[in-house]
Amino acid sequence: MEKALKTHFGFDSFRPGQRAVIDAILKKRDIMVVMPTGGGKSLCYQLPAVMIRGITIVVSPLIALMKDQVDSLIRRSIPATFINSSLSRREQDRRVQDMKMGIYTLIYVAPERFRNTLFLNALKGVEISFFAIDEAHCVSMWGHDFRPDYLGIGRAIDKLGHPPIAAFTATATPEVRADIIRHLNINEGIEFVTGFRRSNLGFRVEHVSSEAAKMARLSEIIESRQKGIVYCATRRRVELISEKLSTWDIAHISYHAGMDDEQRREAQESFMTGKADVAVATNAFGMGIDRADIRFVVHFELPGSLEAYYQEAGRGGRDGEFALCLLLFNYADKRIQEFFIEGGNPSDKVIRSVYSLLRNVADGNGEIHLPTRELIKRMGGRTNGIAVSTALTILSRIGAVERFDVVGSRTKGTRLTRADLMARDLKIDLEVLSEKKERDWSKLKEMIQYAYAETCRQQWILNYFGERERSLCEVCDRCFPDPNTGVRDPTNEELIMLQKALSGVARTSHRGETGRMLPRFGANRIILMLTGSRSSQVVDAGLDSLSTFGILKQHGVVFVKALFKEMERSRLIQASADEYRMISLTALGADVMRGKKKVKLAFPEKTLSGSRKRTKNSG
Repeated sequence: MEKALKTHFGFDSFRPGQRAVIDAILKKRDIMVVMPTGGGKSLCYQLPAVMIRGITIVVSPLIALMKDQVDSLIRRSIPATFINSSLSRREQDRRVQDMKMGIYTLIYVAPERFRNTLFLNALKGVEISFFAIDEAHCVSMWGHDFRPDYLGIGRAIDKLGHPPIAAFTATATPEVRADIIRHLNINEGIEFVTGFRRSNLGFRVEHVSSEAAKMARLSEIIESRQKGIVYCATRRRVELISEKLSTWDIAHISYHAGMDDEQRREAQESFMTGKADVAVATNAFGMGIDRADIRFVVHFELPGSLEAYYQEAGRGGRDGEFALCLLLFNYADKRIQEFFIEGGNPSDKVIRSVYSLLRNVADGNGEIHLPTRELIKRMGGRTNGIAVSTALTILSRIGAVERFDVVGSRTKGTRLTRADLMARDLKIDLEVLSEKKERDWSKLKEMIQYAYAETCRQQWILNYFGERERSLCEVCDRCFPDPNTGVRDPTNEELIMLQKALSGVARTSHRGETGRMLPRFGANRIILMLTGSRSSQVVDAGLDSLSTFGILKQHGVVFVKALFKEMERSRLIQASADEYRMISLTALGADVMRGKKKVKLAFPEKTLSGSRKRTKNSG
């Protein structure tokens, strides 16, 4: 397996959790995988795809993401393609024929492709190795990004004889995971939850009283951190912030669902290639964004759920370096999400009214080619526009209508499945709709509680996802309040002390085969070594023989521990992303240690020095 990894992708080793997932796919097991953003999900299906005979079908919700991944695979000489509505009918047909001839190893398709009978028939004639379902939470009505087209995937796979299924998501609670397994008909599947923890993300919540205060804080963050994403709840807010950034001469892109395909493609390409370092966007932006050096993710308004928040915030720091994840919180912002909840949960009356409208405007074939905005207009000004869109989704789910792509247009068409079905006869499960509405309100409540939480932010999030995390992240505002307070240049004495601490980290590392320094120990053991402890943790590992043993003894454990927290916050050291949190120097830390670069820090209070001794005597 490692040989194939090196040959096809150039990597020497797997990230945590990848090997076990790939091994299960190679054994043709159905699997459900929860892996955090940046954890390497795509490799988990791309590598077995080149190792197993047959074609791997990858279901992906975004056209832009398909193209990026296919281009990357082709550069690695892996035969891959995508089939979606961005292609002409002739080009789609050509790629389907090539698929039948076995030319491709991976084929990326959108979930709506499974509504196409001709495509399903074509799949029956090819050898499918397995299905990889990306962003699998989209299949669950309880998830934060439900997409009705995902509901047909499980049925289509069953019609094809149920080849193995590998479902992937970055954020899913236990109940959403169970819903995914049910809808995709995953048989005796294995669940892999590799952990939600992202130790390099510093989660912070700042309570702000006005939009002006938010803009002032945003200006500071962009100036200091330079590369990042600003998430907004509405398109209008995106446009307003974009206008403000333009007056500040900040190169940036705007991104929301109201832009046409070409505008969004250009915006995404500009951000990914570094022509613009700041993106201002709604939640339409980010799925499949693989820019590694994002240093901040700011939520200008309250998101609707912790699932959505953690997935969006997780786009920061994918290079392993520290990234700030900041929520600018004003309680009044919850009104926006309340509007979304009302729109996302239309009443029985609204659903039937939308269906009656569809019957009235359908052509002789029972088809409606009007865009959703026109249907909203015809429903009358007092109807929540989101409610009309949601009603169409519900009507599709219960089989009253079918949605289809209109050739040469972004507009989706709607087709009545039964000309004789009246609105009063629709079979609508009001109990299920009521339950969903209650859950949506509950998710918003959890998001607000997070904003007021007094415990470790990351621990709060992990507990929400069912991961009983006891250790603190040590980089959020609850673990380490106000990191900007007291940030200053070190005195000569402080600089020497800092360089000694960094030397201690360097001495406890080892050089890997590539020449890169790799960590061996966690912060606690390094701190014990630096403060001269003769504990078995230090002596048994031979750390008492290092030249850095005891060089910070006079400062005490409490002070040095606080110093290490500040060094991690300032990106001089970093912890490994696994459960062991082993400490290593960053490139910046190495330069500061050697005196090549200067850095400003919030040094711990000197009253902490010697506290180890006082604590010992107090007992």
